[in-house]
Amino acid sequence: MKILITNDDGIYSPGIAALAKIAAAFGEVRIVAPDVEQSSMGHAITHSRPLSLKKSPIAFDGKEAYRVNGTPADCVALGLHIYPDTEVVLSGINMGPNLGNSMWHSGTLAAAKQAVLLGITGIALSTPVGKTEPDFNAFADYVKEALEVIFENKKLGLYNVNFPPQPKGLRWTRQSVRLYDGKVVPALDPMARKHYWITVTPLEQAEEGTDRWAVEHDFVSITPLRLDLTNEDELKKQLDSAVELNKQL
Repeated sequence: MKILITNDDGIYSPGIAALAKIAAAFGEVRIVAPDVEQSSMGHAITHSRPLSLKKSPIAFDGKEAYRVNGTPADCVALGLHIYPDTEVVLSGINMGPNLGNSMWHSGTLAAAKQAVLLGITGIALSTPVGKTEPDFNAFADYVKEALEVIFENKKLGLYNVNFPPQPKGLRWTRQSVRLYDGKVVPALDPMARKHYWITVTPLEQAEEGTDRWAVEHDFVSITPLRLDLTNEDELKKQLDSAVELNKQL
């Protein structure tokens, strides 16, 4: 299997090194990642300036690795250009969860989405982070198990996978769609200039069966996603209303 690995934490993140090591058990690994952190970049694509692709100064046990002065989605586009034989794109392991509504702005998931847009299966992988960096070795076996489960499906797919620090099993889940409290926190820098931090806090508890619930209960969450955002129920309602209106006319 030909595997392309990227992330949004940047080429220097320990998470991408951990993922590259685990993924090597499944096939040939190549790495194309941002040269600096691109967290919460979403699905931004660079089109107003050229991009550069440079050999990475980081050694990945002999694996080919490049850094790009662009977004995670840029990295996938360039990676699939130089490695057209790629069969799957892995994005992560992100230091910080990508659960529920955070999927909307996740650079990690955006890289996986970009892969699917270009006809390649994309898998995003993330884990919570506290005051210290995650212990990737603690759940390495579950990363391998999750990939094995997903690779069993040979069809094109998009998956969002989240690992608790100490997993006790795997669960297939749906996205937790719950209200969040968007907070803007003002502060002062050392020069007494005002700046702002933007953060969010879930307002409601996660429902059982969702990604947030699974990770909160120490299960690895695997959520199959799709690119079609159409609200099917609302569309059917409007189409049915249009049919009734035409009958009345």
